[in-house]
Amino acid sequence: MNKIFGTLCATALALSVTGCGDTKKAASENKAEEPAAQTETTAPTDVSTETAAGTAATVAGTKTIMLSNGASVTWIQDNEGEKLNPRSLFSDASDSLYNSLNMPDGIPASVSTFLVKVDGKYILFDAGLGSFGGQLQKRLAALGVNPDSIGLVYLTHFHADHIAGLVAKDDAGNDAKAFKNAAVYAGKVEYDAWMNDIPKNDLQKNIMGLYKDSLHLFAFGDTLPHGVVAMDAIGHTPGHTAFQLANLLIVGDLMHGYALQKDHPEINSNYDMDKPKSAESRKRIMQYASDNKLIDIAAQKPNVISRENV
Repeated sequence: MNKIFGTLCATALALSVTGCGDTKKAASENKAEEPAAQTETTAPTDVSTETAAGTAATVAGTKTIMLSNGASVTWIQDNEGEKLNPRSLFSDASDSLYNSLNMPDGIPASVSTFLVKVDGKYILFDAGLGSFGGQLQKRLAALGVNPDSIGLVYLTHFHADHIAGLVAKDDAGNDAKAFKNAAVYAGKVEYDAWMNDIPKNDLQKNIMGLYKDSLHLFAFGDTLPHGVVAMDAIGHTPGHTAFQLANLLIVGDLMHGYALQKDHPEINSNYDMDKPKSAESRKRIMQYASDNKLIDIAAQKPNVISRENV
């Protein structure tokens, strides 16, 4: 499996995954996390493609590809500037293993969201940093996408760098929905854990309360609108979810350090809340993506791991 991933990585398409380290308030108060990893062998080139808005253009901080079902998916880098995941984030890794990466300054990472246009409708996977420095709204505008046109938001989990972007300020300075017409889909296991069991959850409770009238809870294995399938990816958080749409697999924070974890899925991030379950999910889902030749997008770093259509 690791050999397969190494070969596929060399032909990776230019998208990205996510991270959350520099959201200082979010990290300290809401357990937001650090960005994930990008391998040096997959540096993308800017190529004009069909954007989510349907016009040929290259927008900074975005990459768009087409899926097997005719849908488009656009990676949107939500953080501003360069991010590096520090060596200290991977305490499971030995010094010799980490040093073999030749990345002494840290593993490149980004906070990412994913915009899908399918059946003429917009779906957003995760909502990013919001007031903690998020660039999502600016980049949606550059793509020509009005946030009011987004009808669905699917959440991989409830860390602040994935849900804070659901909130905007109204004219009076009060919290309001950033996507006023969107139905929000969240895993019931994740929702229950954050509402009842996890401390420092004020942000999560406030956001879920804001969307209470448009909130839908799903179970692992459910098929959601537009054929999106919710998959068990628990470990990083209690209800961490991956989503499959056609040949696209969005895996959230399954990996925080792709360059490290692609060959060593047993290595966890210190932000993984249940490390044994996180490692098991990582191995299982990586194998599933390889077996089914899926485009695998880790929310924790701007890289699409492309499965060649052979």
